[in-house]
Amino acid sequence: MTDTTAPVAFPQNRTCPYHPPAAYDTLRAERPLTRITLYDGREAWLVSGHATARALLADPRLSSDRDRPGFPATTERFAGIRDRRAALLGVDDPEHRRQRRMVVGDFTFKKAVELRPHIQRIVDERLDAMTAQGPPADLVGAFALPVPSRVICALLGVPYDDHDFFETQSRRLLRGPETADVLDARDRLEAYFGELIERKRREPGDGLLDDLVRRQLHDGALDRDGLIAMALILLVAGHETTANMISLGTFTLLRHPERLAELRADPALVPDAVEELMRLLSIADGMLRVAVDDIEVAGTTIRRGEGVVFATSVINRDESVYPDPDTLDWNRSTRHHVAFGFGIHQCLGQNLARAELEIALSGLLERLPALRLAAPPEEIPFKPGDTIQGMLELPVTW
Repeated sequence: MTDTTAPVAFPQNRTCPYHPPAAYDTLRAERPLTRITLYDGREAWLVSGHATARALLADPRLSSDRDRPGFPATTERFAGIRDRRAALLGVDDPEHRRQRRMVVGDFTFKKAVELRPHIQRIVDERLDAMTAQGPPADLVGAFALPVPSRVICALLGVPYDDHDFFETQSRRLLRGPETADVLDARDRLEAYFGELIERKRREPGDGLLDDLVRRQLHDGALDRDGLIAMALILLVAGHETTANMISLGTFTLLRHPERLAELRADPALVPDAVEELMRLLSIADGMLRVAVDDIEVAGTTIRRGEGVVFATSVINRDESVYPDPDTLDWNRSTRHHVAFGFGIHQCLGQNLARAELEIALSGLLERLPALRLAAPPEEIPFKPGDTIQGMLELPVTW
């Protein structure tokens, strides 16, 4: 790397939960490609330009294989489990394509449409429980987390009675705080899925995991460890990301009353609002790749073996694509945002996530028209920058 400017440290904490860290302003000014320093002092390339990001995310010369030399780690916690077997996100084609084909049928747009009545029932039940208990409430624990947890449990065939266990372990897996916590959480989740798979072998049900046991494990397309890795990524990603979008999306709307009023006046705007919130919030910041060959891009050479990090929160605020990008605007075109990634690893569950977010936010708007924060916004805790972004809690009243 020949750039002589001082690299920005990545990741950093946000000072406002719905805006990138102020230190990332340098990254915005130096689009589309610049250097960063990771937690261990290693340098990597950071992609901050929209067009460059989409080109590189579709480039097979960038690898998602964590076993490759030079693959970047943004936290010590991630480095500690990098050698654990990964599914979908951590493999390249043709293995990635083979794995994705096993499950993609359950995450199509058609499947998401079919699941909408079930999602609506879950949203209604949670709102019934909230209103019966009365205000105030923590929207994270009472609504934002249980809605996607119940949806993904039903889809996968995971007993929701176990939700306290897997939600706790998922939180430890993603946030630590120490590497030992992450390793222990991974061990516990792997053991849990190992036992669950054995139960499904004896007493099959009708969830996606049951189908994988019947078709893929029995036929040898997946071994037991591969199925455990698949189950783990589907469960954790299936509830953590959507839960954070519901909580942070609600907080953001409550901090923008004029935009919230527009949604209340015209609920048909909710799908556009969901897309704009995903663009603005960019909760999964910092997609990771490593170059497997030299790549000439944006007047720069990314050398083989160099790590590449995609700053989603900065890419989705590229002024050349999204004018006045720091504002909420339901009327803008949000096509081509990279909140779900891009290329072969674009989020498998995006259709389901959109359905859940639309139904969850619509339910809150309709059932709780006086919803408001129950604490000063500056006192409400949110997540640090080294994990999926969202609210740690969200006290509300109505």
